[in-house]
Amino acid sequence: MNGKDNLRRIIIATVISFVFFVAYDYFVLQPQAKKAETAKKTAVVKKEKTQKINESIKNAKIVAEVQSKDFDIKIDEFGRISSFILREKKFNEKGKEINLVSQKLPKPLELRFEDKKLNKLEFSIPVKTDKKKLIIKNKPQSLTLTQNLNGFIIKKIITFYPNGRYDLKLELSKNAKYFLSPGYRPSVAVDRLTVHGALIKRKDGTLDIIEDKDAKHQIIKNAIIAAGFDRYYTTLLFSEKPFKVIVVPDEEKNPVLYIEDNKNINLIGYIGPKYVDTLKSINKELVDVVQYGVGTFFARNLFLLLDFLHKIVGNWGIAIIFLVIIVRLILFPLTYKGMVSMYKLKELAPKMKEIQLKYKKDPQKMQMHMMKLYKEHNANPLGGCLPLLIQIPIFYGIYKLLLYSIELKGAHFLWIKDLSAMDPYFILPVLMGVSMYIHQRLTPTNFQDKMQEKIFKFLPLIFTFMMATFPAGLVLYWTTNNILSILQQLIINKIMESKKKAKA
Repeated sequence: MNGKDNLRRIIIATVISFVFFVAYDYFVLQPQAKKAETAKKTAVVKKEKTQKINESIKNAKIVAEVQSKDFDIKIDEFGRISSFILREKKFNEKGKEINLVSQKLPKPLELRFEDKKLNKLEFSIPVKTDKKKLIIKNKPQSLTLTQNLNGFIIKKIITFYPNGRYDLKLELSKNAKYFLSPGYRPSVAVDRLTVHGALIKRKDGTLDIIEDKDAKHQIIKNAIIAAGFDRYYTTLLFSEKPFKVIVVPDEEKNPVLYIEDNKNINLIGYIGPKYVDTLKSINKELVDVVQYGVGTFFARNLFLLLDFLHKIVGNWGIAIIFLVIIVRLILFPLTYKGMVSMYKLKELAPKMKEIQLKYKKDPQKMQMHMMKLYKEHNANPLGGCLPLLIQIPIFYGIYKLLLYSIELKGAHFLWIKDLSAMDPYFILPVLMGVSMYIHQRLTPTNFQDKMQEKIFKFLPLIFTFMMATFPAGLVLYWTTNNILSILQQLIINKIMESKKKAKA
């Protein structure tokens, strides 16, 4: 097998692998997720012992409301956050405001006791509140909830902030083992493509990410963050002073979190979108709640760069374009060498064919003469492959950050109203396909296998249909990358033609 064959196979294998990855995600995993969701809705749900609380608890009366321009919170008679409505229109789903508090139990700030009598009283005696309504503008405001369980006093002093943060002071009249929950994870943005479940961060920085369907009963000590999350949203509790977290699987093996303690405790809570800047403003430790699944390292660092560019240019679409330019500049030396190698290989094609015909019965001599030919003309048969291989993890990181970044939800760019959703007019996917085809036509190739050549020619069409439902931000990235590749290829082709004429 000669170098040219190696090159072809590596490129074809790389492209086909990537196509398979994308196609499998969209055409296999998503339909499976829809089937599973349908089955889940029709199945008879078997509740575990920890979830066996009567319907009166679920439908508890509202005793207090907290309002701001961005959210609306309701507190029920058992001292829980029973709903958290996001009021910004960009978060609406099907034209309706979303509630980040799941219909499943437990609710945020739900308190349960090891003592069965106390636990029964907890869910039968309503709390008393010092205020019925809070309106949050620029400054935080506090609400005090008091519950008298036959002489055992529970006091929750909750301070609400304009950005979705709240501070909790839990005071008990005497010590008693309890379990406090940050709430069941939000169930607004759940799909097969993204990670959702629970995250626990320990004091030493290590993370325990427990995805839905994978939970088992466990105890995690020295935790500082207990968070439930879906693709875009989270509900969490945090403290710089470590605490113990109990993980309980529900009937679907999804993780449910409780903080275990027996005395007074101070915690910071947050319910809302996983905005990196918002989480960082509360505490830098909370940034880890924003996870991108496989490829988090690339995605997080690329997001930091993208966010920096956005703060400069003020538009996420333009920031994506500048991100492409920066990535292309960083990879330019390798890309340039790769393109030159491809051009040289095309020029050497006739001589390579002669060697193949002359030594077709002696593979060792064929390989030896091929290597000699490459050396004489300073051509690398794998030179065009390396830039492609390097770009795959970068592109995958871009794919992940655009998939998970709530910052892009509702972000406008030209005719696109939401860069996190598909282009409604399919303009970008078509531009991507056309630019990919033009770049393909300009790129030197020397295919001798007709089947490989046909597959290669059909790739722009395949990718156009496949990318039609991808987030517009991702398609914008790829389209811009194609356009820059075209310009770079035109320049290199001109340089190489000039050198060829000069040499002649």
